[in-house]
Amino acid sequence: MRVEAGEFFGFLGPNGAGKTTTINAIVGLVRPSGGSIRVFGYDNREQWREARRTIGLAPQEYNFDRYLSIRDVLIFQAGYFGLRGPAVRARADALLERFGLSGKANVEYTRLSGGMKRRLTLARALINEPQLVILDEPTAGVDVELRLELWDLLRSLNRDGLTIFLTTHYLEEAEELCKSIAIIREGRIVTQKPTQELIAQGASLQDVFLELTRA
Repeated sequence: MRVEAGEFFGFLGPNGAGKTTTINAIVGLVRPSGGSIRVFGYDNREQWREARRTIGLAPQEYNFDRYLSIRDVLIFQAGYFGLRGPAVRARADALLERFGLSGKANVEYTRLSGGMKRRLTLARALINEPQLVILDEPTAGVDVELRLELWDLLRSLNRDGLTIFLTTHYLEEAEELCKSIAIIREGRIVTQKPTQELIAQGASLQDVFLELTRA
């Protein structure tokens, strides 16, 4: 599987297919039993520090420290990458502004709405200025209005040159956002194609049966 720099890439598959395991392997949370992973030229096993610095991860589940303000959540996250000082605080403030969270900067995440928590997850993934952001089901469980709002944010980030790796169970989301898609099944990539080509192929495989009966 290959993802081009600047691409909006969809990674699809049924539950248990290996999507989360693949993500964990990319970010270094699990060690692959074989093969290799390179992130912007860095081997994520031998050059794991360099590889990890290029990645931001937005997980599906909320895992914020409930005792920190949301501004401090971003600043604390930056510390994992060795980033500190006024520049980090300024970037945290800029991200909160971009994601419409400035008014909540000093409150705990438990006091945010579901949509704000989703936006905070994205903001935290961007605090280290990554080249690649991995989004694991970013719109799971949200209403249609918020989903469209998040889509606009993601398109904007991608237009700015950010590479986005998206997992989703919403086929319309992948069709709307992704330039190309890979499908994984039982731990193996079964296909990887441009989105429109994959859609056309799927449409050509569908049979429609029409039965007419008299009233």
